[in-house]
Amino acid sequence: MTESAHGTRVFIELGPRPEEPTQLVRPGARTNYPADVLARLDSDAETIIARYRDDSAGQTSITSRSALLPLLHLVQSEDGYITPAGIDFCSGKLGLTGAEVAAVSTFYSMYRRGPTGEYLVGVCTNTLCAIMGGDAILEALEEHLGSAGTRDDASHSLSTSDGKITLEHIECNAACDYAPVVMVNWEFFDNQTPESARSLVDALRGGERVTPSRGATLCSFRETARTLAGFEDSRVEASEAETCGDATLAGLRVAHRQEPSATDTSTPGEGK
Repeated sequence: MTESAHGTRVFIELGPRPEEPTQLVRPGARTNYPADVLARLDSDAETIIARYRDDSAGQTSITSRSALLPLLHLVQSEDGYITPAGIDFCSGKLGLTGAEVAAVSTFYSMYRRGPTGEYLVGVCTNTLCAIMGGDAILEALEEHLGSAGTRDDASHSLSTSDGKITLEHIECNAACDYAPVVMVNWEFFDNQTPESARSLVDALRGGERVTPSRGATLCSFRETARTLAGFEDSRVEASEAETCGDATLAGLRVAHRQEPSATDTSTPGEGK
């Protein structure tokens, strides 16, 4: 509640009422875990929390709150996205409120707010990727997958009915050197075109083994989430996979070519 300039009281709603649905309360979303699942999650959660616990002073350190991020990946590996059951589980394990956990889960874009396919395909259209064709790639994939999927406006994504692909529009993949870039389960596919991107999603839907530009052969979205929770990568070739490419410094070379010559007396920004 606040007051206007004229002294009139004004009530402002800062969020949905408790009984109203939110982006984390989706139709069919889990609200609790069965006993067998809960036992497995409890064991895994204890492994995670132990990495952050400091009992040297005779009490659990506040650093145990740092376990929230991997715990969210853990419940996402179980449900495919963040559900009310996952929120309650994390809050109970760390002694946090549901609001605190939900706030963190909605702040970071790697935590999904709706059902996610086996492969999460992200297309970057930010700055360099857009200039190099990212918009055309996103448009091509939306058209290619649209007839086989449904759009989730709350999660700003499109998922195919076979449960294989969830397509999302993302702001930046932080791989501008290889633009335009498409990511699948956060693995890079460099220098893409509309044609190569269509072939990529077709291969994934067809069950083919697909290897990114750097890294091991793709695994499922839920398996990726479990790895991000801090558990061992089960892919045999993961330890030997190439994890980075050579830096091209392409932008720096272009900048050097554009440097004004000693005889250029024009004012910076002045048209010629």
